[in-house]
Amino acid sequence: MILGSLKNTGTIEKYHPLFKKAFDFVKASDFAELEDGKYEIQGSDLFLILNTINGKSESEAVTEAHQKYIDIQIPLTGNEAFGWIPTEKCTEIKSDYDVQKDLILFENEPTNYIFLENGDFLIFFPEDGHAPGIGEGVIRKVIVKVLV
Repeated sequence: MILGSLKNTGTIEKYHPLFKKAFDFVKASDFAELEDGKYEIQGSDLFLILNTINGKSESEAVTEAHQKYIDIQIPLTGNEAFGWIPTEKCTEIKSDYDVQKDLILFENEPTNYIFLENGDFLIFFPEDGHAPGIGEGVIRKVIVKVLV
């Protein structure tokens, strides 16, 4: 997992060949003008999901992980918190891995919580179990999906 600010992405952009393209797209976009949905940046290798959700409590948030894609999670409006637990500690499967959705759900509760404000981002790799959407009120967010 990587926590950072959109103001300082230069070092992180070197970690994956598509990270620079992802951050450049996010920084150049006016998401207020876009409707919720999926937007391709580079086909199925790099795309984003613009989503508006109602915040959940820590106990309502479900731990998830992905195998095919890295998540870059960026709150746009509202503050969002994320639970985190290494997938190696996720032993209680709630829902088997869905290849189409690239998603597995776990019963395991996070061991740590990270709070993001507008302008912050979190990057979750396949080894990062995460429980997104924790917060109060409406949260509008971007989830950039980067092919591993």
